[in-house]
Amino acid sequence: MYNEVEITCKGVKHLDSILFLLVPKKDVVFLPLKCSVKFALDIMESNGYSAIPIINEKGKYAGTLTEGDLLWEFKSNPQMDFENCSRFTIRDIKRRRKVESAGINESLEVIIELSKSQNFVPITDDDGVFIGIITRQEVIDYLLKTDKLISA
Repeated sequence: MYNEVEITCKGVKHLDSILFLLVPKKDVVFLPLKCSVKFALDIMESNGYSAIPIINEKGKYAGTLTEGDLLWEFKSNPQMDFENCSRFTIRDIKRRRKVESAGINESLEVIIELSKSQNFVPITDDDGVFIGIITRQEVIDYLLKTDKLISA
């Protein structure tokens, strides 16, 4: 479990671990870097996600694939269409927006800041291995439940 020592950071009182907000890898839909564009589209459609973390062969976070990345690739790459997208891997897709990850020892303040512009924050261990995500909704729920106010 996490240490319940409280810390005050910019007026936000919180626990010294972000683990209590973590959705573990086993409960997260993610894509292997070698998967096909078709597979990625199917996974995104069946789960209703607009963005999914990508994990490389060593289990490390390799980025996030978004619907926008796929849309722009279909628009700009005349070689790719819905019929042949199974021949391309997501490694071939340019990611237009960097979704920042955070380490397991990151402060809640940093997670809150990242959550302002990302729907989720990928979390990695000390070796960069993907261990799960913290969703914006988890952060909001925590702040509401603990009655914490954040100044903009």
